[in-house]
Amino acid sequence: MDDIFVGQLMSDDLFTATKDTLVEDAAETMLSNGISSLVVVDEDDHLEGILTTTDFVDIVARSKPKAETTVERYMTTDVRTAAVGDSIQDVADAMVEHGFHHMPVVDDEDDTVVGLISTTDLTAYISTVQTPSPA
Repeated sequence: MDDIFVGQLMSDDLFTATKDTLVEDAAETMLSNGISSLVVVDEDDHLEGILTTTDFVDIVARSKPKAETTVERYMTTDVRTAAVGDSIQDVADAMVEHGFHHMPVVDDEDDTVVGLISTTDLTAYISTVQTPSPA
């Protein structure tokens, strides 16, 4: 896995939100597109945070239904990122160490978000390169 890089596996079909997006709208975007995270960006596509389905457990527990609550209240702001040329092994190690499932990929030059790598992407890759052991 040392010769496989983030840019080869990441998804660049991004769904984003801004900090002032209502959580109901974020949830609708995630549900209608079958995705489990939204990358939160500013007007220049710089990373501000990430909102995942896991965050919605907290939202439901603390918020009244139909509360006009923005994404900023629940998004994670201390977000680890990857670069397109990062090793998949390094990214997988970081995901396991920190217990998260999504990592935004940012451009080295201007820090704009260019993709997202997830445990699903890593699992799909591993399933194509490793032959299962006979039971």
